Amino acid sequence: MAHTEILIRNARTVLCMDDARSELTGVDLRLRGGVIAEIGAGLTSDGTVIDAGTCLVTPGLVNTHHHLYQTLTRAVPGGQDALLFGWLKTLYPIWARFGPEEMFVSAQVGLAELALSGCTLASDHLYLYPNGARLDDTIAAAAEVGLRFHPTRGAMSIGESAGGLPPDSLVEHEAAILEDCIRLIDAHHDPRPGAMVRVGVAPCSPFSVSRDLMRDAALLARDKGVMLHTHLAENDEDIAYSLAQFGCRPGQYAEDLGWTGTDVWHAHCVKLDAQEIDLFARTRTGVAHCPCSNCRLGSGIAPVRAMRDAGVKVGLGVDGSASNDIGNLVAEARQAMLLQRVTRGADAMSAREALWIATRGGAEVLGRDDCGQIAVGKRADLALWDMNGPESAGSWDPAALLLAGPQRVRYLLVEGRTVVEDGQIVSFDLERAIATQNRLARRLSEQV
Repeated sequence: MAHTEILIRNARTVLCMDDARSELTGVDLRLRGGVIAEIGAGLTSDGTVIDAGTCLVTPGLVNTHHHLYQTLTRAVPGGQDALLFGWLKTLYPIWARFGPEEMFVSAQVGLAELALSGCTLASDHLYLYPNGARLDDTIAAAAEVGLRFHPTRGAMSIGESAGGLPPDSLVEHEAAILEDCIRLIDAHHDPRPGAMVRVGVAPCSPFSVSRDLMRDAALLARDKGVMLHTHLAENDEDIAYSLAQFGCRPGQYAEDLGWTGTDVWHAHCVKLDAQEIDLFARTRTGVAHCPCSNCRLGSGIAPVRAMRDAGVKVGLGVDGSASNDIGNLVAEARQAMLLQRVTRGADAMSAREALWIATRGGAEVLGRDDCGQIAVGKRADLALWDMNGPESAGSWDPAALLLAGPQRVRYLLVEGRTVVEDGQIVSFDLERAIATQNRLARRLSEQV
């Protein structure tokens, strides 16, 4: 799709999330060639003009952890009130019946849902590949939707017969896993600034892969110059498993296997202790905080205030839609703010800090210094929020979006291209995808 110039005119408020944390009023933004070309007043253009007089403009939000395939298994009976391990046991047999079509359509719908909530850059963690499904299926879906995408090649290699949690039918041989990681990186990974696709390496969790695979995955990723991702310290069961199986806490396990550093981010980290927080801060290891999923599964409240105060890089993740069960990133940011206030007091986290985590923080976690902020030369990934609706009526501070503001964008632009216009997805046929999604979900439910 060719770039056309877009002028965002007379924005009511622009929350830049730049180094100076600038907040601008009544300004214009010129988008050209996929980047923010100019910020000023009284700009003119022969291209497309968007009147933003009633809008708050923020950088596009960044989702650092998701399982897009799970949008086909929302609110599944038997898994609605279970803790993590029991929840997984309920859902593994259902996921084992997925194939390429299920992976593609669930990614389409999940990414569209994220886009409507202001997300322009999303990571995904796909760790099971039944019936010919491949990570390529989700990459193709993201290209249709038009979001910037950081898929990770997940994997499970220890099945029930070897003491792991997943059924044997969903695990893979470790040599084949590493071989497919190389194939995917060579085929899809783009290390350049402005990349629309980057690929990560992501063995699923300490209770579904071996130490050898964790160590070999880290070596492969660093050889290829890509990032590493996994689940870590998600709940009390997770900690107990690590102590029983490995004789150490998850942080020590990660450090011993090469899973700390600027090129690593871990999902959840609900149960990190003070020593592990210090380890992550010293090594610049990132965290994907998933507050709604953590609440839904009863995992606990991650110590985000302590992480941030120590200097840990923290971004947000909606996690899978079988454990959230929605994929609304601005709602996730609000939940992150509220949970820190519940545990630490009303001044524990401001709306602006939560939005920083949802934008600049997530971009830093994913290694994207070209995204997550509004400044000349940065990528033209922008969310426009109409502050003229009933949610914002009477609000004195438009930039306090999480306190009083819409949870659905009016416009979303990725790489200077329109994905959402007047609150509707315009990049692909969402209605058709939803119909297919519901048909596939009914077929799966009838086989239970």
